[in-house]
Amino acid sequence: MLIAFAVIIGLSILILGHEAGHFVVAKLFKLKVDEFGVGFPPRMFGARRYRGQERTPVAIERETVDVVRQDTEEMVMVEREIDVVRPVTKWRFFWRKEPLGGVERLQPSDTTYSFNWLPFGGFVKIAGENDTVPTHGDAEDTAMMHHSGMKDAVQVVGEEEQRHLFSFQPAWKRALVIAAGVVTNFVLGWLLLSIVLMIGSAPSLAITGIQPNSPAAQAGIQAGDVIVGFVTAQSFISFTDAHRGEPVTVTVRRGGGERSFTVTPRVKTAANEGAIGIAIAEAGVAREGFFPALRDGFVESLLIAKTVVLALAELVYQLIFNRSLLEGVAGPIGIFAVAQETGRIGFIYLVNLMALISVNLTIMNLVPFPALDGGRLLLIAIEKAKGSPLSKKTEAWANGIGFAFLILLMVLVSIRDVYRLL
Repeated sequence: MLIAFAVIIGLSILILGHEAGHFVVAKLFKLKVDEFGVGFPPRMFGARRYRGQERTPVAIERETVDVVRQDTEEMVMVEREIDVVRPVTKWRFFWRKEPLGGVERLQPSDTTYSFNWLPFGGFVKIAGENDTVPTHGDAEDTAMMHHSGMKDAVQVVGEEEQRHLFSFQPAWKRALVIAAGVVTNFVLGWLLLSIVLMIGSAPSLAITGIQPNSPAAQAGIQAGDVIVGFVTAQSFISFTDAHRGEPVTVTVRRGGGERSFTVTPRVKTAANEGAIGIAIAEAGVAREGFFPALRDGFVESLLIAKTVVLALAELVYQLIFNRSLLEGVAGPIGIFAVAQETGRIGFIYLVNLMALISVNLTIMNLVPFPALDGGRLLLIAIEKAKGSPLSKKTEAWANGIGFAFLILLMVLVSIRDVYRLL
């Protein structure tokens, strides 16, 4: 249960970091952000900041003045309060829905910060990003908006508000806001890999997969087990090859303890079939200093990104020419299961896996496909090429179809993940 909770937190941080990248850059450009949510609705509670000014008496000024009373002059001491105007910021917390009306004499900020019941990442709503774009009512503004391609706008806004809406920003600003998410994922992956290198871990040999109906599967060996007595893949392969057809004892670490299994390596094996039917990976890295770890973590992140690009190209090839998914492709359920198995090996390995997933998200989100950040960047590039943006209706259809395809693909992959786990 603790491992599952850690996995959920880790994956949520990666998604939330992506959305935070969009949020921070949008704020830097002074765009209006309607909501930044941790998790997904329904809403648990939220908060909003209110700003304003208040007058505070800080001193009393005394002055002697002449006062005429009944045809006589008297000297009277008069006291006056000196007020200082100070900026005031107050937070207002609310359960579920935000109450109508603000705090007296204070104006609400543009962003609601919400915490929601489904703890899987988060979201950001930037004003004018997905809504129908509002236009000005007079002829000059209408002509300007018509020229820019924004024909389906329905509300009236002034020039001041336009400066804070996403759709009115120049292409380079919108591109930076969109790209900020993937950049954040890459930076997170880089930092996590650097942390792994700074901490270091003892060398070990982990089992990453079990072939069905193999000697290892029949003996009860599981993915996530760590083989005791071997730290390199070649040494273990040489050991099993030397004892083909003979019962051997394989000791593994699992769940904080050790277990031993008797396995008989196969005498003959087919292509891509091991003697006992397991996939293994060498784990463990030597501890490095702060700056070497940052340098090597960055290089490793680039290598991982290159590997993901090559794997993605192979995936597209298989889908187009063979109409099949790669065996190693996993959906949310598969990723969660792998993360759980990795967490059982050790926390540092879970951190390493989170780094790999973060870099993977960087590349996947850059794919020029509708509904992904890469697809939105492609639309901006098309806008610059043709001299005017696509209509909101066209964008909505493209993103809707792309999103539906991604959901279908996720469902199909998840079904296969469930089948594998059963």
